[in-house]
Amino acid sequence: MKAVRVLIAEDEPIVRMDLKEILESQGYEVVGEASDGQVAIELARKLKPDVIIMDIRMPNLDGIEAAKILTQENIAPIIFLTAYSDRELVEKAKEVGVVAYIVKPFKESDLFPAIEIAIARFKEFQLLRKEVEDLKDALETRKLVDRAKGILMDREGLKEHEAFRLIQKASMDKRKPMKEIAQAIILAYELKEKKEK
Repeated sequence: MKAVRVLIAEDEPIVRMDLKEILESQGYEVVGEASDGQVAIELARKLKPDVIIMDIRMPNLDGIEAAKILTQENIAPIIFLTAYSDRELVEKAKEVGVVAYIVKPFKESDLFPAIEIAIARFKEFQLLRKEVEDLKDALETRKLVDRAKGILMDREGLKEHEAFRLIQKASMDKRKPMKEIAQAIILAYELKEKKEK
């Protein structure tokens, strides 16, 4: 099985070194190390790790801001590993989409479950995100096809099922999605309407 690729973002070199050692001893591959949030973002974009373990308090750009950017870009799940456990920081971590929060000092046994669960949750979120995008696309396609059908029914005197069949046939003949055919019909109608004015 391929080793899980980890990016570590921690400003304390000794903690970073210890964490790397622990992760590698558990079979993880540490693909990058960052000492501040900005470098963490750049490395994450470049290396596309499977998971990011990040401290909250770091120079240049703190972990909260870095996590917010990385979560929006949907690069990898983020685990905070920090000495701070106050309620406000935990709330901020939840708001930016961090999937796990480990408080220092940590035990080696804390890492494995946090990493594995973070990766599993991230995959579930990605599937849900894709489903939502697919549903949005299907809805948009349906709206466009309905509008194009309406145009064909009005302008060509076709019945609804005939208009649909015409769009469907054009889609198959031209090997283009029905959405594109519908958009072309709508555009042609709009251009024709402008000329007639």
